[in-house]
Order: sequence, then C-alpha cells, then structure tokens
Amino acid sequence: MALVPVLLLALFFSLSVSGNAHPKVPAIYVFGDSTADVGNNNYLPDVGKANFLPYGIDFPHSRPTGRYTNGYNGIDFLARQMGLRMSPPPYLSLPKNTSNRVGVNYASGGSGILDSTGNKTITMTKQIKYFATTNKSNIVLSKSIFLISAGANDVIAFVLNNTAPSNTQIERFCNTLISNYKNHIEALYNLGARKFGIIDVGPVGCCPFARRLFNHSGACFNVMNDLAVGVNDDVKKMLSNLSSTLKGMKYSLGSYYAALSNMIANPEAAGFKDVQSACCGGESLAGCTRTATYCENRNEYLLWDDIHPTQRAYEEAVLDIYSGSPPFVTPINFKQLVEE
Repeated sequence: MALVPVLLLALFFSLSVSGNAHPKVPAIYVFGDSTADVGNNNYLPDVGKANFLPYGIDFPHSRPTGRYTNGYNGIDFLARQMGLRMSPPPYLSLPKNTSNRVGVNYASGGSGILDSTGNKTITMTKQIKYFATTNKSNIVLSKSIFLISAGANDVIAFVLNNTAPSNTQIERFCNTLISNYKNHIEALYNLGARKFGIIDVGPVGCCPFARRLFNHSGACFNVMNDLAVGVNDDVKKMLSNLSSTLKGMKYSLGSYYAALSNMIANPEAAGFKDVQSACCGGESLAGCTRTATYCENRNEYLLWDDIHPTQRAYEEAVLDIYSGSPPFVTPINFKQLVEE
C-alpha cells in the first residue's frame, strides 16, 4: 500500500467517527496486551503506561490516549475494516453497569495469556470477568467479534528467565500456555462468544530491546523468535481442535508474525526505510520517555519504541490479516469471519 500521510490518516479516522459508517458486526470485544490496549492502563496504579507524548503524536490533536504507539493501533484499524465508526473504548473508562454499542476493550499493556505474566496489570482472567459483568443488552453476542491479541509478554518473560531453554522447559511452558489459552476461549464461549479473531505472537526477537539485549551484532534474537513460532503453531492446533468440539465456534487466526516478518524481509515493498531501530528513544536504554527524541519520518519506521510497531506498521499488518490469505491468516480471513 502507498504511504498514507499522517494528517490524512487522522482526518480519515476523524470523519469515521462522525460519518455514516455501516457496522458489519453488532460489536467488538477486545482482550489482550499492549498491542490491543487503548487506554485501560491509564486507570491502573504502578503499571507501564503510554499516556504521555510522544506516544500519540500522530493521533488526532497529537493526543496520547494510552495506545502504545504513535497513533492508532491494530485494533483501531480492524474496527474500521469491520465498519465501526471508532474502536471500542477501554473498559475502565466507562461508568459501571454501562453498555456501549460498539463493544468494549478490556486489554491491558503488560498482561499475558498466563495470569503470572505482568505485574499489576489486568490479567486475562480478570479481563474475562469484566466482560461477564458488562451490560450487554441489545447486543447479539453470537454475531459480535471477540478479538484477542496476546502471548508476546509470556514469550518475552519466559526467555528473559531462560535465555538458553532446554527442550523440556520449552515443552512445559508451551503446554501450560496453550492450556490456559484454551480455558480463556472456552470461558468466553460459555459467556456467549462464537466468533473469534485471534492475533498471534509477532517476531518479538526482532524488536530493538531483544536485538540490543541478546545480540550485540544487532541481529534478531532467534531463540525468542523460535519460541514465538512454536507457540503460534500450538495455538493454531488448539483452535482447530476447539472449533471441532465447540458447536457454532468460528475463528480466524491472523498472523502478526508473518505480516511483520514480511515487512522486515521486504521493507521497500511497504515503503519502510528502517525496520530495526526504534523511532522513539532510538538506542537509548531509557526507551521512549517523555523527554525522548523521536524520528520525524515515522511512516518510514516499522517500530515505534523498543517493542511496539508504528501506526503505519499496524495498518499494513491489518491489510494482510483482514482480507489476506495464508500465511497471513488461517483458516479464513477476518473479512470472511465478519461476513459469515
């Protein structure tokens, strides 16, 4: 896709809020980590937040919202593709016992599939409990989309504690992770969910922090990437098995791993000039802080900070996932999931 100027992109979303959008689904419910969080962590004490500039520098009015990027994230782009006027709001921003006609976002930066991942975040178990207590009147849950983007923090935490893990350690970790993931999806199914849009773990070993911490040459850290691939393969098998046993369950598994890896391998095709460095914070160990310097040509960067993609990278990934085909999505793409 050709480069989209930041101002035009902001205008596009601004108009979508007030324009005559035609929702293709009744609502979207979002669960996961910082790749999906649109502001829940703003309301939590003592957790990592992104509610300060330069985060949000390319959001309308340069407003930091709590999204861990320079503007919109992948959930925003998916919501737009599904015909919603705006991405669902963060759960913690809503008054108690309220319903929202576009859905709700429960994701929390730093959380994982395992409740032991993250510190003082909204665990996945708690996210699902919040969903259970949300007023969902006038919403057809069986037609709504349940988006889950999680697993990266679990992989990162495991490798940080096991830089050269044995096969036994890896197998034990993956079995525990998949067992918990299966339980989360079954819990949502029992609460009425039927259509699941799952985002897999990206190539976290190619993030600036992993390159710097584990590979002084600047190359991707393959131990972390290999584990991400193994987790993604196990998630793929788990979803296939679940869909054959849970009546009416439908899913699309979108691959951030494939989409981002393709951009890293072929940056020019997507208009990127830098797929290794962090736009915000650069090589600074402090990362993307309030006083960090940041690049001016943000559309040419794949990565915004030490871990998270830029708005532009999210946009490109969603284009692959929403209407794409293998290896970007299986067994059906998100567009087909919405239309079924």
